[in-house]
Amino acid sequence: MNDVAPATNVNTRQDFAEFLLLLRQDLIDNPAEWENKTLADFLEAASSYAEDVQGYYDNTRQAVNADQASWQTFADILRGASIYE
Repeated sequence: MNDVAPATNVNTRQDFAEFLLLLRQDLIDNPAEWENKTLADFLEAASSYAEDVQGYYDNTRQAVNADQASWQTFADILRGASIYE
């Protein structure tokens, strides 16, 4: 995504709220870059990405345990859902 703040900067509830606004704006500004534009498609992709997000962390060599909930993990899942097929 172009304009969305890196999910690694999402550490607090306020960061997450701001991230959501940036995510929304990115959809408005760059709809062609989004794989899942409808809410139904986005939520389905979010569910699938939530199941697979540990693989993302492992592949990018991030020392993150996706089973330990954090604002960053939530943001990563939503960010990934925008492009997940």
